[in-house]
Order: sequence, then C-alpha cells, then structure tokens
Amino acid sequence: MQRTARLYLLIVGIAAFGILFILRAGSHLPAPGFPVNTPAASQVNRLDVPNAPVSLGESVEERLLRNAEDPLSRFFLQLFAVITVSYGVGWIFTRWGQPAVVGEMMAGVLLGPSLFGWLAPNAFQFVFAASSLDALRLLSQMGVCLFMFAVGMEMDWADLRQKASTAILVSHASIAIPGLLGAGLAYLFYERLAQPGASFVAFALFVAVSMSITAFPVLVRILQDREILRTSLGQIATACAAIGDATAWGLLALLVAFARSTDFAAAALCLGFVLIFVAVMFFVIKPNLPGWLGKEAIERPKPAKSLLAIVMAIVLACAFCTQWLGIHALFGAFVAGLIMPTAGGFRAKLGVRLENISSVLLLPVFFVSSGLRTEIGLLHGRIYWLICLLIIAFATVGKLGGSSLAARLTGLKWRESLQLGALMNTRGLMELIALNLGYELHILSQRAFSMLVLMALITTVMTGPLLTLFGSRKSRPKHGPSAELIYP
Repeated sequence: MQRTARLYLLIVGIAAFGILFILRAGSHLPAPGFPVNTPAASQVNRLDVPNAPVSLGESVEERLLRNAEDPLSRFFLQLFAVITVSYGVGWIFTRWGQPAVVGEMMAGVLLGPSLFGWLAPNAFQFVFAASSLDALRLLSQMGVCLFMFAVGMEMDWADLRQKASTAILVSHASIAIPGLLGAGLAYLFYERLAQPGASFVAFALFVAVSMSITAFPVLVRILQDREILRTSLGQIATACAAIGDATAWGLLALLVAFARSTDFAAAALCLGFVLIFVAVMFFVIKPNLPGWLGKEAIERPKPAKSLLAIVMAIVLACAFCTQWLGIHALFGAFVAGLIMPTAGGFRAKLGVRLENISSVLLLPVFFVSSGLRTEIGLLHGRIYWLICLLIIAFATVGKLGGSSLAARLTGLKWRESLQLGALMNTRGLMELIALNLGYELHILSQRAFSMLVLMALITTVMTGPLLTLFGSRKSRPKHGPSAELIYP
C-alpha cells in the first residue's frame, strides 16, 4: 500500500511539475494574430468567449446571473421546473382519484402565465423567456410524435372487427353531434374567437373536430384504474374510442392539409400524396415488416438495441414524410404505430420502453408548452366566461349525450349507455394536440385556445365522477358464470 502511494505521488508530482514548467515557459510566447481585415479577426472581435477573463470588479452576483442566462442553463432550469411540478401535481391528482396525466395537464397551465406568470411575473419571464422557448417546443413536438406512435400501437384492429357495427355507430355519433354543436358555436363567435385572417370554414371545422375528439389513451388508463377494461363496457368503450380517434385524426389531417394550402388544387395534390404514403405503409411496408425485422428478433423478451434503432428510424422517417407532405409530423408517427408487428407481444415491449422517457420527460414538456399559450386572464368580463361555459356545456352534451343515445339505440341499457358516454367525453392530451395545431396554423386565437384548453381539462376531470354516478352497480366481468352481457 505504501509503495503504491509513493508511486502515485511520484507520477502525479512529475506530471504536475512538467505542466507548470510548460505553462510558465509558454506564457512568454507571442499571441497568435490575424491580418486586420480577415473574416476570422472580425469574428473574434464579435464573439463573446465564455471563458474569457473577467475584470476584478465584476461581482459574483453578476457572473452567476450571466451564467444562469446561458441558453443551456436556462433549458435545464426549464426542464427541472417541468418535471418537478408535473410529477407533484400529477401525484396530487392521483390522490383525488384522477389519472396522473390530468394533473400533468393542469401543471402545464399552472406553470404558464395563468398562475406562475401572474404570481411572479419577473421569475416567470426569467425561466420561460420568449426567446428561450424554441428548444422546449421542439422537444415537446418530439414527445407528441412518440406519444402518437404509442397510440397507434395500442389499436388492435383484429379486436375492433368483432364490435365494428356498434363501435362505428357510437363513435361516429360521438363525432357528428358535438361537431354540429361546435360548428354552431363557431358561427356565433367567429369574430370574437378566430385569429385575424382565419377563414370561417377553417375555424368552424377546427372547432367542430376539436370538440369531437376522445382521448383514447387516457380512456384506457381510466378503465385500467377502475379494473373494468376487460368487461363488456370496457371493451366496447375501447373499440369506440379507437375508431373515433382514427376518424377524428383523419378529418384533422384533411383540415390541416387544406389550412396549409393556398388553394383547393394544392390541398388536393397534398392529400393525394398523403393517400399514396398511407397506401404504401399499409400494403407494402406492414405485410413485409415482420420479415424484415426478423421473427426471432421480434419475439425476443427484450428487443435488441439494433431493433429499437430500426423502429425509431421508421418513426422518424414517417414523421418526416407527413411533415414534408404538408400535414403534421404526428400523423406519420401515428401511422408508424399502426404498422408495427403484433407477434410475440412486440408492441407491448416497445410501449414499455417508450413510456418511461415519454411520460416522465417529453409529455410534461408538451403540457407546459401548451400551458404557456393558455392565459385564463384573457377571459375577462362576463361575456367571455359565458362563452367558455357554453363551450364546456355544448361539448359535454354533444359528446356524452350523442354517445349515450347511440349506444342505447344499439341495445345497451341506459346505465351502461351513460357510462359509455361519460368515457367518450374524455378528451385529455389528444385535445391539447389538436388545439396546438389550430393555434400554430393561425386559426384559433389565444383566447379561444385558452377556452378550449379549459374545456379539455374539465371534461376529462368529469369522467371519473360521472362513471361513479352512472355506475353505482359495479360492472361484472364479461366471462364467467356470473357474467352479465351488455349486448342484447
């Protein structure tokens, strides 16, 4: 031990002495220079070198403030605030019987100008300065694309075929009726809520679609938490939400294509390319993908890193294609999820690996990005609060009432029909994604965006209490001697 210590001191001492000698000798060398008029010389004069020596009079406080304003420091501070607040508020909401994702949505609003910016405007401007949000928004878009990829993988088309007739009727009624009410509200409040320059057709269709969306992943989490996912009610609700989401996102893709195009011909051409892309993905890539990936690789309990890299490359390529073709990247990620192989539980294994990074970091960033656009203070005056209440009421009546009525017409009992309507009224994250598209396309004003975010939050929070109200008698399992079939 002593011999090792002596060798250590000898080696480190010689190296340190040598470095000090070289530094002392090199301090007398002339500094390199550039010709006066070269681009390199002018660039050096303009650059602020981070490690440049500072004057002795500069205070520690000024130096720390300058370091905190560095883009990387501010980005890390934003992520710290997002993760801690989102986790804390999500945990509180789970104590209240709500899904954690609802609390994370609320955390995004709390970190925005509606609360944080109102209570501590200077701190809010420092943490979420407008000039520093580009990196946060790009990260949030990556989170949304991964989320939509996971949503696509959760859709089991083979299972949906067994309930297609009932599910299509209920899901499309839950789109048509609230869509009609949403278009009516858009007609009444177009001048107050649309962004300047937005056409009425785009605004009305966007409000109609945004009021028609069901949050399929949140609905599944609620069913799992209440242990009714495998009941007849849970399975028909899952089928209805899956078909409804696929339909709503298809309509939204059409709307985005038309909103981004300058004329009908350009929009039609864009949609033609998108249809070709979808056809290639479903009829060429999907049937051959299991063979390309390898049966043995798909069925392994733990997918290899090389396989995960190939899957992520597919997701990114699909996202790029739809963004390039004129609709949002999230549609491409959704299609990538739909074509993933199902053999050997491959989708479930991918979902587990995506959920950790997505739910802990990327989705909370998206919630905060949405919360920064939500300013409840814009709803000043009775008229705007009245409009907001009308939006919430019309959205609830249209979605819950339309789904319940359609379900009752298919033969379900009123109790189960109302429970199904309450589940279909869940909007959650899917609504926020649609609303952000409308805002980025300059269709929804910030005031309209804030109202619709409140509608998404309130209708999602309502789901649990309404299920309890309508389902005082717990749903029984679908299979077994005591099973009670909901279908006629």
